[in-house]
Amino acid sequence: MMKLKLSRRRWGLQVSGHGLLLAGVLLAGLVDDVRAEEITMASTTSTEQSGLFSHLLPEFKKASQIDVKVVAVGTGQAIDMARRGDADVLFVHDTAAEEKFVVDGLAARRYPVMYNDFVLVGPARDPAGVKGKDIAPALKKIAAANAPFVSRGDKSGTDAAERRLWAQAGVGEAGQSVPNDKKGSGYKECGCGMGPALNIAASSSAYVLADRGSWLSFKNRADLAVVVEGDKRLFNQYGVMVVSPIKFPQRNSAGAQKFVDWMISPAGQASIAAHKIGGEQLFFPNSAAN
Repeated sequence: MMKLKLSRRRWGLQVSGHGLLLAGVLLAGLVDDVRAEEITMASTTSTEQSGLFSHLLPEFKKASQIDVKVVAVGTGQAIDMARRGDADVLFVHDTAAEEKFVVDGLAARRYPVMYNDFVLVGPARDPAGVKGKDIAPALKKIAAANAPFVSRGDKSGTDAAERRLWAQAGVGEAGQSVPNDKKGSGYKECGCGMGPALNIAASSSAYVLADRGSWLSFKNRADLAVVVEGDKRLFNQYGVMVVSPIKFPQRNSAGAQKFVDWMISPAGQASIAAHKIGGEQLFFPNSAAN
């Protein structure tokens, strides 16, 4: 009897131990679930390289306990990524392409969130004589002088804006994916992001179209300077969208909506306005909700 009683005690200790272990595993799993909520955002190199996300995302994490994984590529690539259902939220700057994304049923709504502008950057000595506030004659002069010009050529929002500007200047055709002789023999596509394009321009004393945020955060300027700014056609609007939960039910649309709601809230808009380099504001909030 003593032996049987001892056996029962041992068995009870074993069950109790397993029970504690199981409870610990379940509790750890619940804690991990809380900590592990994450959304994937497809966005642009301009928002990433300007330091905006390193400024914004810690504040959003503090408010929501949601981690944001950023995939920073050209706007066209970001939209393609979202079209495949590989992102929860899309944050880009090509209004026409964004509106088509909504029309195609891939998002319920596009939210304007902030803006800045594009600037034409070039050698400070300005060999093509383009300096001023009008982008159309500047591009014509660059083409006529066969001046070095670095185009991103990567289907980004900046690339789309540049092609649109060439077309408005009467040089090349909108949407054209290859260099055109009318743009001068110095025109080259790098197929790269904003940072590398600026680096190439700096090393070759070339002209390049850049968003102001990337330019302000760019350190390797060499002899480059802003030569054209202030034209209303250089306006650069950013929008944010939740990728459709109907099309892609596996995505974290609830987390994505929390991100969008925070971005257009007074707190998110204030955070955008607070991001500065050298005292200069990079982006200007313009959410309709604020």
